[in-house]
Amino acid sequence: MASESNSSTGLRDRLPRRLVQLFVGLALYGASMALMIEAALGLDPWDVFHQGLASRIGLSFGTIVIIVGAVVLLLWIPLRQKPGIGTVSNIVLIGLAVDATLAVLPTPDAMAVRITFLVLGIVLNGVAGGLYIGARLGPGPRDGLMTGWVGRKPGRSIRLTRTVIELSVLGVGVLLGGTVGVGTIAYALLIGPLNHVFIPLFTVRPSARRLRVEPVPDAAA
Repeated sequence: MASESNSSTGLRDRLPRRLVQLFVGLALYGASMALMIEAALGLDPWDVFHQGLASRIGLSFGTIVIIVGAVVLLLWIPLRQKPGIGTVSNIVLIGLAVDATLAVLPTPDAMAVRITFLVLGIVLNGVAGGLYIGARLGPGPRDGLMTGWVGRKPGRSIRLTRTVIELSVLGVGVLLGGTVGVGTIAYALLIGPLNHVFIPLFTVRPSARRLRVEPVPDAAA
């Protein structure tokens, strides 16, 4: 119990660094999405859905990201998930960042540049995910949906649950006209290994000065 208390206090001591890391990570995540959109070589499943929905409704990509994030967050209610500041920030900042980046990013014609955009987008996505997840201020709404569902169904595979959710979203996105291509496959193959590297690398640890062992009371006292 004392160890948990020390760990919690140690993380509170590092809150300024965690907030900066969270906001930088979310901004970079939006930028990574914009790079993959401009590459026009295929998006990850959720962004295929976002793009298809945006094309049908006529709103900006970032606005759709914000709306979908808010709707997914409502699905947390029956799952009894509690959002953190990172969850709410995720909904708003990623959408704003992707629209801002799209506004200044050129649309390349040359295949070499498009491939470069795709590769940079995927790698940056992995880095950004490691930053905002590693800040430990709450999961994104889509990640929380997955973990909340698994938590309500003990023994259910996280991998299977995520696969079902993402394939479902991808299928709807394709029907709506979202872009699927080599980038979709590349993202599916690379994001796992990238997360494996960058999430542990950027995970914030409790302040070392708080991680001390509490003295054991004298049994004779």
